[in-house]
Amino acid sequence: MNAARMTIRRSESLGTAHSGDVTLRCHFAFADWQDPRHVHEGSLRAVNLLSLPAGERYRIGPESNVEILTWVERGSLTAEIDDFSKENLKSGDLHLVSAGQGCTSLNWSAEQGATDCLQFWLLPDQNNSEPTQEVRQGFPDTQNGAFRILASGFPEDDPEEGETVADGSPIALQTRARLLRATLPANEGAVYQTTPGRDLYLIVILGHVTIKDAVLFQGDAAAFENCETFTVIAQEKSVLLLTDVPAI
Repeated sequence: MNAARMTIRRSESLGTAHSGDVTLRCHFAFADWQDPRHVHEGSLRAVNLLSLPAGERYRIGPESNVEILTWVERGSLTAEIDDFSKENLKSGDLHLVSAGQGCTSLNWSAEQGATDCLQFWLLPDQNNSEPTQEVRQGFPDTQNGAFRILASGFPEDDPEEGETVADGSPIALQTRARLLRATLPANEGAVYQTTPGRDLYLIVILGHVTIKDAVLFQGDAAAFENCETFTVIAQEKSVLLLTDVPAI
């Protein structure tokens, strides 16, 4: 069995890619920024940070056989994907487009003021499905500091019959992966546990935290391989996003 490994990725080491007039900060190789040391983490193909001035639009496409999750950190966005309905997103909202057999035009626009968001690109378990779009608005914070599931491809994470999306049920993915968020008060922690054959990627959105002897600040990330559990402690109020994906 391979030994568990945690690799720290500092925010200043992220790559810079360009798409039209938009500049992206990239955790993994993307567009015109290529780095053989940072290609993907399991089936997590890309993590991109977008900062859009008011009126700016990020356009991509065509895209196929990828799931793109967009989490709005600050401001508001309008998502326009092919012939799907236009979706208005605000801080804390989550948008999914599963490109499946192909989406021609994918657009995200900052309509009223500057907007910051993160996009997670996931490889689906099966290719060439029908394209879909889904949105969840304003997931409430958990009260115990635990990781809350925002999106999942595991049937057991679905709410029980009769519950509604108003309860914050996760977006349904077409890959056996999860996106989770934790909001931790100062000096409190959260434990996450997964199963063998998974890769984990944690990003500090706000604040700073410790994992064992490592200190991670806002914008830093930690990749976990062959690691089924970890504990994170907030040194100040902190917000974290975590992906749990198949190791490939």
